[in-house]
Amino acid sequence: MEVPCVRVSLEEGEQTRRELADANLIDDEYELTAEDGELYVPVTDPDAVPDTLTVVSMTVPERETQTTPADVLGFDPSYERLGKTVLLDEDDDERAREIADAVLESDLPVDTVLNKQSKVKGETRIRDWDLLAGEDTEVVHREYGCEFALDLADVYFSPRLATERHRVAEQVGEARSASENASGQRPRATGEHAVDMFAGVGPFVIPFAKRGAECVGVDVNEDAIEYLRENARRNGVEDRVTAICADVREVAAEYEGWADRLVMNLPHSADEFLETAVVLAGDDCVLHYYDIQHEDDPFGPGERAIRAAAEPEYEVTVETRHTVRSYAPHELNVCLDVRLERDDGHDS
Repeated sequence: MEVPCVRVSLEEGEQTRRELADANLIDDEYELTAEDGELYVPVTDPDAVPDTLTVVSMTVPERETQTTPADVLGFDPSYERLGKTVLLDEDDDERAREIADAVLESDLPVDTVLNKQSKVKGETRIRDWDLLAGEDTEVVHREYGCEFALDLADVYFSPRLATERHRVAEQVGEARSASENASGQRPRATGEHAVDMFAGVGPFVIPFAKRGAECVGVDVNEDAIEYLRENARRNGVEDRVTAICADVREVAAEYEGWADRLVMNLPHSADEFLETAVVLAGDDCVLHYYDIQHEDDPFGPGERAIRAAAEPEYEVTVETRHTVRSYAPHELNVCLDVRLERDDGHDS
């Protein structure tokens, strides 16, 4: 049957396959197929494939040896994959147990099954889980060539945002010349200066650092910061990552005017931190501002809030208005990529 596939030359096939596997986009129910010097890689979500890759419909054979949870259950259950863990969101405990048993009976490379028991809550944005299979809630997850250790009971992490994180990481530039700031501020490292104001375990910080940026990640969750430090070590970028456990408003003065790039992924309340973002921003800074708003005007509230905080000190240019995903009925999770350029007519 015809399924969505990434089409790539055989020479680039293995690298592309690894990238898609890191992003959990390969559809394991179908075989990879080579034809006329090109490789066709079946994918689960064609909309999540990076724009740099070509997606086509292609008839490819099903994997005969792959037993899926749907084969065991007789229906197609909804779940997410995170490393070797399957995440469920089932209100019915009996149904959740049935799906967990089917997952373990299937050929999925999984050893842990968790079912959500609460919504994200509190300042640290964690949720409760029911451990249906496995030893604990700690996970090792790979994403676009980066490896993240985390404990879902102690930190917030969403695998659904992998493509969005990659979109932003690809914007990070390299090869800025190192120079000492004459005012006695921190010396510039090769690459950008990036601050993630709500860093979690580092899903933005780590890929930024791997692309040459010097990064500061701040979070109020002590467990997240410990995992951020571990993940910096795992990915060989500990020399370019500073992890700080604090409210970013409390430490912003230490990095005043330092950032070339800011990430504000706290969609329900990022507007409360915009004054801090302005303190952190350098003379030419790109801000990635995440918001959740009604579909009738998903970008307007965020743009108006940014302008109110940054103008007239900065010239504000919205470079990208990007819809990340649907969040709830009539509500969208969106991102504004905004350039802040200091107006020479105003003092820093």
